[in-house]
Amino acid sequence: MCTNFKHQPAGDGSVAVGRTMEFPDVLPWELGIVASDFTGKSEASPDGKSWTGTHGVIGIGAFKPHWIADGTNTAGLSGHLLYMPGHATYAAPRNDGSDIGILEVLAFLLGTCTSIAEAKAAMATCNVVDFTPPEVPIPLPLHVILHDKDACAVVEFQPDGMVITDNPVQVATNAPFIDWHLTNISNYLTQTPTLPEAITIGGTTFAPLGQGSGFAGLPADGNSPSRFVRVLADVRFAQQPKDEHALLMDCVRILHNFDIVPGTIMEDAPGGGLTPELTMWSTVSNLTGHGYLFNTLHDPLWYSVDLGATDFSTSRLVAFPTGGTFTSFSV
Repeated sequence: MCTNFKHQPAGDGSVAVGRTMEFPDVLPWELGIVASDFTGKSEASPDGKSWTGTHGVIGIGAFKPHWIADGTNTAGLSGHLLYMPGHATYAAPRNDGSDIGILEVLAFLLGTCTSIAEAKAAMATCNVVDFTPPEVPIPLPLHVILHDKDACAVVEFQPDGMVITDNPVQVATNAPFIDWHLTNISNYLTQTPTLPEAITIGGTTFAPLGQGSGFAGLPADGNSPSRFVRVLADVRFAQQPKDEHALLMDCVRILHNFDIVPGTIMEDAPGGGLTPELTMWSTVSNLTGHGYLFNTLHDPLWYSVDLGATDFSTSRLVAFPTGGTFTSFSV
C-alpha cells in the first residue's frame, strides 16, 4: 500500500510531492538513475514499445535502473506506481510496438515528457500489459500517479481499458478506483482544524475535551480509503510554507504520519504464512527545485539528491546509504 500527495505551493512558488511505499520486505530496493538519452525497449512482448529519453530520471526500484516504482525527472515531472489489488486489469499484448509493461511505464513517461499534458498524450500511445519479471516474487497490480507543478493525473487499468483521470485533490492511495475515493470525500465534509462549539443539552453544557476535536471521526486505520481521507485532511489544512525548505520539511512531517509500526499490519507471505507490511521508503519530489529526497526503513536520516548536480550520462543502480544513525548530542 502507498500514500501520495502534492503539498500546496510554498510562498516562494516551490512545489513538492510526497510518497510512501508500504510493502513486504521482499525486494532489493535501490536508487535507479536513468540516463537522459536512455534508449528503452519494452520486454513485455516480442514487439514491445521503444523510446529514447530526453530527460534524466532518478527514482527507486529494483533489479534494473529503469524498473522504478517512483521517480522524478529533470523537467519537473514526477511519477509513482501505487498498489491496486483487485483493481488492475492489464491489456493483452498487441505486438504492434505499443506494448509496455507496468514496471517500464515510469522510465518511458519521465524520460520523454515534461508535463501532465505530455504524459497523458504519451500514455495514450501505450498498451500496458501484465509484466512481472521472474525476479519479482509477487504479482504487480498497480496504477500510475503523475504530478507536475500544476496538475495531477491518475492512470488506471479498469476492466474496460485504460482510464486517465484528472485528479483535482492531488492525493492518492490504493484501491478502489479514484472516482470512488472522490465520492467518498463527501462523507467527511465536517472535518475542521478548529474546536467545535460547545452545546447545551438539558441544561448541561458539553464542551470539547481538548485540541484536535475538530477531526473527530477522521479514520485512523491503515486501509486505502482511510489513508486517502487522512492525507487529504493534512494537505487541505496545512499552513502555506514560506519557502522551499519549509515546504520540504512539511512534506516530511506528513509522510511520517503514515509510517507503519512493524507488526501492526500483516499480510499473506509469498511462501505461506504472514509477513509484516512495512514502510520501506518514503520520497519527496521537489518539482520546482529539481531535487529528490528519500528516507528508508533502516535509516532515520533523510537524504537529498540535487538533480542539477547528478550525472545522467549513464543508467545505473545505486545502493541506499546505510551509515545513518541517531546523532549523538552531549549535554
